[in-house]
Amino acid sequence: MAYTIDRHPCEDSPRLGAMILPPVGESVPRARRWFRKFIAPYNQARSVDDCVLLISELVTNAVVHGKSDEPWVVRVEWFRQGTTLRVEVHNPGLPANVRLRRPDADDAHGRGLLLVDSIADSWHAGPSHFGGTVVSFEMADAWPPPP
Repeated sequence: MAYTIDRHPCEDSPRLGAMILPPVGESVPRARRWFRKFIAPYNQARSVDDCVLLISELVTNAVVHGKSDEPWVVRVEWFRQGTTLRVEVHNPGLPANVRLRRPDADDAHGRGLLLVDSIADSWHAGPSHFGGTVVSFEMADAWPPPP
């Protein structure tokens, strides 16, 4: 499967870019690299590293928990709304299966949404307009306000 990227879909859209990734482990580092590369021209004021960490966690969850009888992909889209950055990760899993866990110290897994909850200003999980699930997060003040 080919990886695809869509940047600047149209001048009137708040969407800054999108990635379509196969549901494999190699998609996680690729999503980090591509996001870092394609968000750079937008001169974010907020930490790109924080965004990259959260994308990594959500793409990992999408790859691990996405389920379909048909071939499927993980979609990542990012949007600018005023000074806020919103990132969405879509997969064919069930929205009801997305839950914030409080793992024990010796648990090896289960901290992805806890990190999202701790770092992002807000996050949401629900039905995706592509079918399946979308998990999104927002980073307020990602850009300075206009002068």
